[in-house]
Amino acid sequence: MNDVLIIDDDVELCALMKKCISQEGLEADIAYTGKEGLLKITEQYNAYCLIILDVMLPGMDGFQVLSEIRKSSTVPVLMLTAKGEEIDKVMGLRLGADDYLTKPFSINELMARIQSLIRRYTTFSQAATPDILRFKTLTIDKEYRTARVDGNLTPLTGKEFDLLLFLASNKGRVFTKKQIYTQVWNEEYAFDDSNIMSFISKLRKKIEPDPDSPIYILTVRGVGYRFNGEA
Repeated sequence: MNDVLIIDDDVELCALMKKCISQEGLEADIAYTGKEGLLKITEQYNAYCLIILDVMLPGMDGFQVLSEIRKSSTVPVLMLTAKGEEIDKVMGLRLGADDYLTKPFSINELMARIQSLIRRYTTFSQAATPDILRFKTLTIDKEYRTARVDGNLTPLTGKEFDLLLFLASNKGRVFTKKQIYTQVWNEEYAFDDSNIMSFISKLRKKIEPDPDSPIYILTVRGVGYRFNGEA
C-alpha cells in the first residue's frame, strides 16, 4: 500500500514527483494511463490518501478518470493540466477535483498542495465520531475518555487514549507514523519513529487479547498502521 497515486504519462515528471514525495516520508505508485490508474485504485481500495491526476492522458483523459474515481471514492484528487484555460479548472472542480495545478509548476508548490490535501483528508474530526465505539472485545467512550476490554475498565494515559480514538475512528484506513503523529500530537512531525512504535506496543498490551498477534491495531508493512474495525 502507498500514500499517493500519480497518474501521468510524463515519465520524467512522474519520477521527479515520486522522488520528492518520498523525501517527505510518503510513498507513491505511478500509472501512465487512466486505465492503469483505475486498475491500481481497484486493486488497492482505500490504500491512497491522495491521487495526482493529469488531464492530458492517452486514451481516457483525466476528466473521464476523475468521473470513475468519484463513483466509489472521496479520496482527494489534485489535477494537473498543461492548459491555463478557466474551463479546465471549472470542469475539474465540478467533477470532484479538490485542487489543481497548471504545468509547468514548481516542486515546492506541488509539495505544499500535496501536504495540504493530505492533512485535510486525514484530519481527525471528533464531532463526526459516535460517542461510543464498540468492537468485539473493546468499547471506547469518547465523552468519558475511557476504554473497556471485555467490560473491564482499561487504564490509558491521555495520549494513549487519543491515539486509540484516532485509529478506531478512522478504522480501515492506513496511516503512516508521520500522519499519526501530526494528527494525534497536533504539531509538525518531529518525533522519533521508535517512540510511535513504543506507544503502539503499550496500547496493544492494554487492549489486545494477544498483543503478539493483534486483531485491532494492525501493522501495514512498509507503510504504518490501520485499525481493524471488523475484528
